[in-house]
Amino acid sequence: MRQPLRLRRTGAAMPRSWEIGVDTGGTFTDVVCRDGTGVFHTMKLPSSRSDPSQSVLASLHRLGEEISLVPQDISRFIHGTTVATNAVLEHKGAKIGVVTTKGFRDILEIGRQYRRDMYEPIIEPQTPVFLAPGQMRKDVAGRISASGEVVEPLDEVSLRSAVDELVDDGAQAIAVVFLFAFINPSHELRARELIEKWHPGLAVSLSHEVDPTFREYERTIATAFDAYVKPVVDRYLHRLETGLAERGARAPLQVMQSRGGLMAGSIARQRAVRLFLSGPAAGVVGGCIVGASAGAPDLITIDIGGTSADIALISGGKPLVRSEGLIGPHALRVAMVDVNTIGSGGGSIARVDRSGSLKVGPQSAGSEPGPACYGRGGEEATVCDASIVLGYLDPDYFAGGTFKLDPAKAREAVERTIARPLGLSVEAAALGIHRVLNTQMAEGIRHVSVRQGIDPRQFALIPLGGAGGLHATALARELGIHRIVVPRLPGVLAAAGLLAAPVEHEVTAAFTQPLASLDLAAMRATLSELDAKAAALMKAERIEPSAVIVSYHADICFIGQSYSLEILIDPQRPDLVERVYEDFLLAHERIYGHATRVPAKVVGLRTVHSAGGSGTLDDMRLPPSGGEVSQAPRWIWVSGRDTPVEAQVLNRAALTPGFSFSGPAIIQQADTTTLIEPGWSGVVDAAGNLVLDSHPEAL
Repeated sequence: MRQPLRLRRTGAAMPRSWEIGVDTGGTFTDVVCRDGTGVFHTMKLPSSRSDPSQSVLASLHRLGEEISLVPQDISRFIHGTTVATNAVLEHKGAKIGVVTTKGFRDILEIGRQYRRDMYEPIIEPQTPVFLAPGQMRKDVAGRISASGEVVEPLDEVSLRSAVDELVDDGAQAIAVVFLFAFINPSHELRARELIEKWHPGLAVSLSHEVDPTFREYERTIATAFDAYVKPVVDRYLHRLETGLAERGARAPLQVMQSRGGLMAGSIARQRAVRLFLSGPAAGVVGGCIVGASAGAPDLITIDIGGTSADIALISGGKPLVRSEGLIGPHALRVAMVDVNTIGSGGGSIARVDRSGSLKVGPQSAGSEPGPACYGRGGEEATVCDASIVLGYLDPDYFAGGTFKLDPAKAREAVERTIARPLGLSVEAAALGIHRVLNTQMAEGIRHVSVRQGIDPRQFALIPLGGAGGLHATALARELGIHRIVVPRLPGVLAAAGLLAAPVEHEVTAAFTQPLASLDLAAMRATLSELDAKAAALMKAERIEPSAVIVSYHADICFIGQSYSLEILIDPQRPDLVERVYEDFLLAHERIYGHATRVPAKVVGLRTVHSAGGSGTLDDMRLPPSGGEVSQAPRWIWVSGRDTPVEAQVLNRAALTPGFSFSGPAIIQQADTTTLIEPGWSGVVDAAGNLVLDSHPEAL
């Protein structure tokens, strides 16, 4: 599928430089290609669930056919991937062994004694024991003290025995987590040296490199997760890099990190734990840029794909970055853009449970076999099938007309699996599917806003992804949000965000001191050490030091508090302590709705080196491609109406800045469809965004 956003001049020479961003989701792989003149082209392909690299490589062939792209002329190839996240969610990572200090082998299972489900009749582990069951955890003699002194030398004989047993039991990677290694890593470094000697090629993860901070349980699971996904990520990126090279692409592969910056594929293979939420982070980057272009610095992004919905809150034009995120139900101490992911999307399967209640998701039809309307063998009703029944989607224009849908199969699936069991009409059943899904996604938005003391009514909503536009006005109505900003290319904005992201590396160290008695000299010395490590990573990216922007951050919490917030700091400020404390109070008030003037402390330091990137996607502010504005109107079903309403159908590519309209309306474009319910009006702003405002009766 091709969507040129600017027409070439007749006779113009073909550009010889291409930048490509590819975001792989559970259902579709989104591609944005920008040529040397700033022209954007977009594409959606079904994802290959068995090997996502195949759909990525297939995009090069399609781009060659449709826009004469030559792989040798690719200057940048940037990828957002769900491989690491899916390996954990589906429990399909490598078989790993964990080696700990003697007496600490069960810390992975003990955890923090926190239980999410208090009243389950069968008590099961709440910690990620699946990473390494008891047989795959060994402890060895050797001890480092809390001050970094060697209390007991590492017992290399017991280490050899432990590692050999783990390998004999099938371990494909080893996580080494020794007590206080973040202060003195000598035992861990020696362990890796020996393991690589005894078992060449075996992947090894060291806790002081993965998570060099205190709290033993958090450090253990971060290291175990790194080992669990490292072989998976390594194989995937190797296949992708090999495939690109075989097709003649010489540009180095870059990968999006969970924090929102890029790193080289070769480095990503060594820092695999930093690839969680890689794709969603790119969507947040794109959402920030769109919000700035629309004059909306406070916004909530919801990226709705075929399998899941990724929700993030952006305040003051900046996304919240947390030092700890969630992967499934498990907390993982890795810096991440604060994204709440729920199992709700266009491919979510609807069903009637034993109690006669309608449920939607988290199971998804994905792309194989896909919803019933795909005609690929799927028999269960999905949200996509309901959207066809309700008249929202044009079966002949899905994915720009390159992917034909079967409305008869969609209707039959909804009737057989939902309408008939519930005694409803097919249309009422389809509306019910949408209502359930919208309620789930609204609750996901409340999780990042209301539950943190933030009023979502003060924010604009930015819908992204292939299905974001279909649910935007319903979600806004549910939450009392009055403004929606629909980007120029919402369906592939995450892929576009990849092209705007900077190369970035972050290095962390434990540093625990009360703010009131902060040793500034010690803090600056620690930051200097972190700078050296980050500079080495940027050098490996072949980036000139003069192009690097450095920022410093401190993890701050109230004394006695178990969670912290990342605060930007200037180490050279004479009033550093006072400024950090005031900024921490403001951040705590903004995020959690309250702050108290009680003593606080520093629990960690972080340096971030970044280069490149862009705060705009100005190349997307382009003249429309032409064509008729209005298309044949369509009868659609909307919530709150007992009969269908006639909706105008508009061609997004033909809408010029200043064009205004009112709902009910359907806005069609190659990468998505936007539903405008009654009670909403819209205008195209100067950046090409659709800015929707509600009438009082809509909320």
